[in-house]
Amino acid sequence: MSKGLLNTCEELYGTKDLYELFSIDKKASEQEIKKAYYRLSLKTHPDRVPEDDKQTATERFKVLSKLYSVLADKDKRALYDERGIVDDEGENEADTWKLRWQNLFKPLTDEDIDNFMKSYVGSELERTDIKKAYLNGRGCINYMNQTVPFMSCEDEPRVAKIVQELIDAGEVPAYDAFLKEPKAKRDRRHKKYAREAKLASEVKRQRDEESELSSLRKQLAVRNQERKGTFESMIASLEARYGSANGDDDEEEFVLASSKKSRSSSAKKAKTTTAKTATAAKGTRKSTRTAKS
Repeated sequence: MSKGLLNTCEELYGTKDLYELFSIDKKASEQEIKKAYYRLSLKTHPDRVPEDDKQTATERFKVLSKLYSVLADKDKRALYDERGIVDDEGENEADTWKLRWQNLFKPLTDEDIDNFMKSYVGSELERTDIKKAYLNGRGCINYMNQTVPFMSCEDEPRVAKIVQELIDAGEVPAYDAFLKEPKAKRDRRHKKYAREAKLASEVKRQRDEESELSSLRKQLAVRNQERKGTFESMIASLEARYGSANGDDDEEEFVLASSKKSRSSSAKKAKTTTAKTATAAKGTRKSTRTAKS
């Protein structure tokens, strides 16, 4: 038995109350708990934070997975409800949190995140998160930027209006850290945000280029395959037209023609030789008669 996990929960999320953390009722069904876990895990996913904050985000994500396992398990949930403690013994934290998320939900895509952001920004859930971050960080805007999903320097005027409404309604105290933030602190945050935004844009550009190159390679491969098919089809057509079907006849005609030409050449040569022989013999007889005379 351990209360360490709940203490870690309070350090990372500002509460030990699991139902408050997941924003659900104590009588929530298994499906409602699962939906709440998915919604909250999207907000705390390590892929959604700058590189410098990934370690903290990973810890938050791991703890969130363990806390979900408490509410998702009937016996662990009953123990928590009755005694306010959790049983996290036997957990292989090196991979359990990743496997549990992967088994429960499909792989996270940019479209999933964009769709969630559209439904989240301006919602009552965002207002609750802003209020919680404002109280936990005692008005520190840096802390709010790190803990409120999708919040950036560009959102500060909108968030400031929401906080002022909460102050006017008496829901939160007026912290000087928020209302009288030093200009130097604000400038440092904005410069950091600008650097991170530039880096994110560069990473996205490179990823888009790699995706475009990969798509081009696939297109070339398809075209090469189509060209190969066209070439093979052309060869097959030529073979059908000039190939083995008439090839034997053509070869036979060539052999006959060659043989005929050879016989003709031999006959002509023999005729020439005979004529020369006759001429030579005639010349010999003439010489003999002259000598006798």
